[in-house]
Amino acid sequence: MNTTILLFLLQDGITNGAVYALLGLALVLVFAVTRVILIPQGEFVTYGALSYAMLATGQVPGTAQLAVAMGLAAFGLDLFFARKALHVRLALRSAALNIVFPVALLAVTYKVAGPATPMAVNIALALLIVAAIGLFLYRIAFQPIAHTSVLVLLIASVGCHLALQGLGLVFFGAEGLRGPALSNAAVTAGPLRFTGQSLAVYGLTVAFIVGLWLFFGYTRMGKALRATAVNRLGARLVGIRTTLSGQIAFLLASVIGAISGILIVPITTLYYDTGFLIGLKGFIAAIIGGLVSYPLTAVAAILVGIVEAFSSFYASNFKEVIVFTLILPVLVLRSLAAPAVEEEKD
Repeated sequence: MNTTILLFLLQDGITNGAVYALLGLALVLVFAVTRVILIPQGEFVTYGALSYAMLATGQVPGTAQLAVAMGLAAFGLDLFFARKALHVRLALRSAALNIVFPVALLAVTYKVAGPATPMAVNIALALLIVAAIGLFLYRIAFQPIAHTSVLVLLIASVGCHLALQGLGLVFFGAEGLRGPALSNAAVTAGPLRFTGQSLAVYGLTVAFIVGLWLFFGYTRMGKALRATAVNRLGARLVGIRTTLSGQIAFLLASVIGAISGILIVPITTLYYDTGFLIGLKGFIAAIIGGLVSYPLTAVAAILVGIVEAFSSFYASNFKEVIVFTLILPVLVLRSLAAPAVEEEKD
């Protein structure tokens, strides 16, 4: 291996690692607030990427109809759980969020979708659609069982992943899609060539790392979200709306996932089930970060991306095996460092 190949592999690894960092940050965010290990994070990536790719060709993605259906289900749940103390104001607010918003979004999508639609509009529509799906997903699947154990939440998360992946096959088909690049600009530094797409990946990753650190460390809402994760009952006693905290966490995670997908889809062809594998690599970074540390998660994601790049060069057939093996020593070390817990006796 010469220096040029080494630099190319490092560049490729850092670019992939930056994407994994975004997904790892989203997983840490959701777990820190709701205790949910968000397996469907990969579906947010796929939905955002393929919705953007379909909008770029002038088609209306099926995810827009899914947002309307999930909004109707969320509205029904709101009415059911508030049936003993239902107020007109509460019903109207729920209808505005769960029905009017997704229906209006669907109408706007049908109105503006076309080959000549500006790229910025397509990106905004894809982000709004996936954000609505993420918000309604929490309301339907996780908010009613928010008080249960992490294991129950994990089982629900796996079920949501399987359902969303199957719906992805229905909406996008088995064929892969690619979207237009955000920028055709390029910068050359020695033997390396940085495209506008890769520069956007680096910039957005750094921005999200700094933004989340500032949000959770220095804002009132961020501290409220952290308090919800530490003690839901205590947070409720001091006036923090824990349901709103979960909705905000899922909203942010879905937007981060959609942005990651939009950044990836011009670089490589994505399929309806590609997001799961990408999300798993972000999950490895999140586990190395202990599901609590944003900077450590970002560093771990870069490491995962670099290991993947070098594995592709030296042993492409075992690339995924090598990458996923990274999690084993981390789990062993954390198991040895964890305090011993006596088994409960009947």
